[in-house]
Amino acid sequence: MRRIVHMSCGLMIALLIVLCSAAGAQPVKAASPANNTNVFMSEDFHTLDNWMPYNIFKQNKETRYGLDVKDGVQCVKAQSDCSASALVYKKEFDVYKYPIVKWKWMAGNIYPNGNLTYNSTNDSPARLYILFKYNPKKAGFFTRLKYSLAKKIYGTYPPGSNLCYLWANHPHKGRIFTSPAWKYSKDIVLEAGRSLLNQWRKEKVNILEDYRAAFGKNPPHMAAIAIMDNSNNAKGKSTSWFGPIKIYGPADVANTSSEMH
Repeated sequence: MRRIVHMSCGLMIALLIVLCSAAGAQPVKAASPANNTNVFMSEDFHTLDNWMPYNIFKQNKETRYGLDVKDGVQCVKAQSDCSASALVYKKEFDVYKYPIVKWKWMAGNIYPNGNLTYNSTNDSPARLYILFKYNPKKAGFFTRLKYSLAKKIYGTYPPGSNLCYLWANHPHKGRIFTSPAWKYSKDIVLEAGRSLLNQWRKEKVNILEDYRAAFGKNPPHMAAIAIMDNSNNAKGKSTSWFGPIKIYGPADVANTSSEMH
């Protein structure tokens, strides 16, 4: 039962995004610089109008998200207390056109008993998700059966896979791990442990490169982004901050959109 709950956590975050898109959510104010077609989003967090909080399971407490200024940086402050909820962006983007994500974040503390390799303790103070759409044409028979059932229940398909960039509680050998909750979710460790707590850390990732390294194939085209601080399994408290996020793509990758399998 616990395994189902953990797996559904990642699925339901992305499911909300897909539902909002499919239902024709209200237009989102542009978060990218005008006249720059190479930038999908440049979010400075002066407002949260482009984001929505979501509590995956109603029995969980909600992580609190709010605007803040930390060390002179406009940001989102996340406060988790035995809780699990996310903040999700309202629009999807094409990862082949915009494969690069750049942001800064800070963790105030870790969960001492948190461990990403175990289902029961797979929490971290800071996560940034890239959530990919499910494509039934690429799936096998039993996968199509499961996703068809999910579509009947929720009205649309859950995601097909995701990348989770995270701040791990402890250093680990290696960078990419398969989530113990769901084999189509890959945890990618960018920061770990206590040594860099309460410091802004700048991150820059290439979604295409990381997906190929994690799954051994190219990703689907469309994806969504979410941020999260969760502690419902580790049963602790933490505070983290998410600074400006930019999603963009160099011109020379804008047309490399063919999928290889």
